[in-house]
Amino acid sequence: MPHSMSRRTLLSAAVAAAGATAVTGVPAHPAFAAEPGPVDVSALPRPRRLRIPTRAGTFDAIAAGPRHGRSVLFLHGFPELAVAWSDYVALFGALGFRAVAVNQRGYSPDVRPNDTRDYRLDHLAEDVVDIAESLGWDGFDLVGHDWGAVVAWVAAARRPDRVRSLSVVSIPHPGAYNKALRTDPAQRRTMAYLDFVREPGIAEQELLADDAAMMREAYAHGVSRENTDTYVRHFSRPGALTPALNWYRANDLFAGHEEKVAVPTLFVWGTKDGSAALSGVEDTANWVSGEYRLVKVEGGRHFLPEERPEIVMPLLRRHLRTH
Repeated sequence: MPHSMSRRTLLSAAVAAAGATAVTGVPAHPAFAAEPGPVDVSALPRPRRLRIPTRAGTFDAIAAGPRHGRSVLFLHGFPELAVAWSDYVALFGALGFRAVAVNQRGYSPDVRPNDTRDYRLDHLAEDVVDIAESLGWDGFDLVGHDWGAVVAWVAAARRPDRVRSLSVVSIPHPGAYNKALRTDPAQRRTMAYLDFVREPGIAEQELLADDAAMMREAYAHGVSRENTDTYVRHFSRPGALTPALNWYRANDLFAGHEEKVAVPTLFVWGTKDGSAALSGVEDTANWVSGEYRLVKVEGGRHFLPEERPEIVMPLLRRHLRTH
């Protein structure tokens, strides 16, 4: 069986085990009406492409589920795209949610400002609310991984009136992250690559050299071959990689974004994720004033949603069902 099919079967089995009921008032896909057991996610309706107009420009996205279902927004990290959440969008859509994953600022061709300053976290967090406004969502659940997690932390802290619950994967709260950078040599060592990605032109050239060998190596732990090829094709297009790297170049890491989060929060972190030291992960509890749960995935690496969907998916399912 191909790797991607095996991964999808594990994912759907985990979701079925987490509970086959639909979101209140919205019928579940028939695949979830039976007793819990393996379900081939490829049999579910696949996400459809969606264009979301906002004041910043029009974002490309994928979506599934009824338009009036409970809304959940997925944010990708670097160097990925909305398709990283494709199986999650399909499954949550089948469970009755209105699930949307968006190619964020710089990743959507129509939202690529030239000024590096336009990629500051303030703008990225504002995009989240603008996207929800465009979709007609009063309140929504927010899920983010890597840079998408950083944006989600900031958006949830600033707009608890709109963000119903928060689920983040891999990256601690910005306040905890900055503290770890100041006090933990292990965190400083993990961020040594920043000088490289912030060097205009050089980073682009080296990341894309030899059929993006450096990027492919980063994807090797957990990302499917299909998604790897999709990402490489995207970032190899003229003008596609620089806007994504501008997220690093525009932000002095996460300084100035240390507001506490009041909404119910789930934080999932892999113990072999080299991007975040344990000190910042554990300190994150001090930056959440609302209900909070930390789950450490033993042996999990950075691309955890794609690497370990059989763990991440039921955690998200339970968190959203509870809140």
